[in-house]
Amino acid sequence: MEANTSTKTAPATLTELFRRSAEKFPKHRAVVFGGRTLDYETLDALSGRFAGALAAQGIVKGDRIGLYCVNSDAFVIAYFGILKAGATVVPINLLLNPKEIAFILADAGAKALVYHEAFATAVQSFKSNVQSLECAVCIGDKNPLGDIPFSSLTINHQPFSISHPSPDDLAAIIYTSGTTGRPKGAMLTHRNLSSNTASVMSALRLQPGEDILLVVLPMFHAFAATASMLTPLLNGCTIIPMPRFEPETAAKIIEAEKVTHFMGVPSMYTVFLHLPDEYVPKFRSLKYAISGGAAMPVEVMKRFEARFGKLIYEGDGPTECSPVTSVNPIGGVRKPASIGKCVPDVEMKIVDEQGQELPHGQIGEICVRGPNVMKGYWNLPKETAEAFFGEWFRTGDLGTEDDDGYFCIVDRKKDMIIVNGMNVYPRIDEEVLYKHPAVREAAVIGEPDELHGEIPVACIALRDGTSLTAAEVRAYCRENLGRHEVPKKVFFMPELPKNAAGKIMKRELRKHGELERGVDSRKKET
Repeated sequence: MEANTSTKTAPATLTELFRRSAEKFPKHRAVVFGGRTLDYETLDALSGRFAGALAAQGIVKGDRIGLYCVNSDAFVIAYFGILKAGATVVPINLLLNPKEIAFILADAGAKALVYHEAFATAVQSFKSNVQSLECAVCIGDKNPLGDIPFSSLTINHQPFSISHPSPDDLAAIIYTSGTTGRPKGAMLTHRNLSSNTASVMSALRLQPGEDILLVVLPMFHAFAATASMLTPLLNGCTIIPMPRFEPETAAKIIEAEKVTHFMGVPSMYTVFLHLPDEYVPKFRSLKYAISGGAAMPVEVMKRFEARFGKLIYEGDGPTECSPVTSVNPIGGVRKPASIGKCVPDVEMKIVDEQGQELPHGQIGEICVRGPNVMKGYWNLPKETAEAFFGEWFRTGDLGTEDDDGYFCIVDRKKDMIIVNGMNVYPRIDEEVLYKHPAVREAAVIGEPDELHGEIPVACIALRDGTSLTAAEVRAYCRENLGRHEVPKKVFFMPELPKNAAGKIMKRELRKHGELERGVDSRKKET
């Protein structure tokens, strides 16, 4: 339960940390994107000018500003510029539809919106419906809506005198996916995020001024924002953002730029396994890889490491925890199927329904305590209270802790399936399915059933050139699982639905119509 060795006391605001990084590494590469390179001195100046431009538009300390942008150097400039203006960043998920975006901006009371020109059509459809919006800034050259152009702002305005936010001021409001209802805005303070970046820096053993990170995860996502953007840029490292994940391009960049760290979700490592053999040497510069955001199938980890010769260290953490809470020790003992130990300054424990800590090895809910834990949900005091046992945040993950302090996630609490009164944890089924040579991706969900309460349903994407029937899947599962765990239905789909971070979306799989449309009739069991 106890946290790892505490990190050194760090300044509690992101703006102060960034300024120190820029002063220490002024000419070092900060961001490499689209053939352009911004050193720290330039990034500091541009983000300062952007802060000045926002102030000229009436933005003051405490205002919320939506950031609707692809991974790019402009995203970074805008992010730090918003913070320097004393405002709060509200990152927008690029996969949301206009109505969902409008809801988030209205809920946050966003005073301004910074958006990429590629999203001009979407912005035009919802901008007038968000009453709190007073100005919009277009990132790009076309500026189709006639809004304030980002380029002129960063060039023509003078640097802004930073408003010096306090440690407990909000730095970001990151909205959760809303899988259990309306999206909730996790309020992350400067203290939350600066603490977590210090923990990540220590846990991952990043080298200030040396390491280079390829950022393929969307930077609006908590994992990428903290681990792949803020942590390296607050410590003099270099980041290379990619607007979208393309495995061939990623491999070429890793080789050309001598990238030292890659952070991804499990589905990205699955895709890498399909690269031609000539791409394998391109990963040579990597020190190791990190997986998070979803459970890493052990079989995928083994295949990647065997082929590319690079270790994958799995970690975890929810948005509400800034988000990193644990990782397998870099250079230490790794335990496959484990999310590792607590990162420095973070505590975790396993509790029962009443919040009482359980003995090692018993399944319960994972709870987290530390300076990284959010201030609460924006304007949702009831939901905030329900998310805590005292100081401990309830993650909603079911897991175990072993005698060495390693945590394993069995499944999301809401994803657990109860068959005839017996608990079935989908991840156990999924680990078995991934071992089948024909299975490329797999997810198991529960479906209501009059006789059994619920039944397990397997959704599978096959490897190219392979075939499989539902009967064969169930026969294979019967050899490796208990009777109550064997999927009663099997659906074959060309691809499993994923969110912008590459995580399989089980809520989409639960929609019966989507499942039926995904069935390959040639493989559907009669």
